[in-house]
Amino acid sequence: MLNVGLTGGIGAGKSEVTRRFASRGAIVIDADALAREVVEPGTPGLAAVLAEFGPEVEAADGTLDRDALAAKVFGDDEARARLNGIVHPLIADRVGELMAEAAAGPAGAVVINDVPLIVEAGVADRYAAIIVVDAPVEVQLDRLTRLRGMTREAAQARMDVQASREQRLAIADYVIVNDGDLDALETQVDQIWAQLHKRAAEPAPGCG
Repeated sequence: MLNVGLTGGIGAGKSEVTRRFASRGAIVIDADALAREVVEPGTPGLAAVLAEFGPEVEAADGTLDRDALAAKVFGDDEARARLNGIVHPLIADRVGELMAEAAAGPAGAVVINDVPLIVEAGVADRYAAIIVVDAPVEVQLDRLTRLRGMTREAAQARMDVQASREQRLAIADYVIVNDGDLDALETQVDQIWAQLHKRAAEPAPGCG
């Protein structure tokens, strides 16, 4: 099994790249999806978040009001650290369960961990390889404003609190440029998938 981390800035198009790896047979572990899962209604995670940040972050239907929570933690490092202290251990537990399932499956699996904050969390050394999905800043801003409805100022603010492109590229074993050319994207994914698949099939050091 090959454990791969995939990261990139907001608006870089990680989800599109991840979908393409999944279609080729990769096992995908999506950190953002797990972050939503661990605070679903009825979970200990949601109860802990409500206890920490108050009933105003609970929506009328009993789900987490993400906008209300974001308003409390955005720009507040201490509040964000408290939130991360609740959510990150729960996500780590689920990742461990999914990794154990992958390890128990067929040999030669490629596990792609879609983790937006690999650089920020300092966890690059957890992975055998790092893929960075990169896009020009103007492309990121265009996607965030046109597809997600953000103002340019809000989009820039979200980008500014993340690691820089240079920091992400510094940890990359593979770089995928996702600037909107879908044919070029497909070619890059094919090339990297072939390398990952080959590495996953190789015996572990000391075996054989």
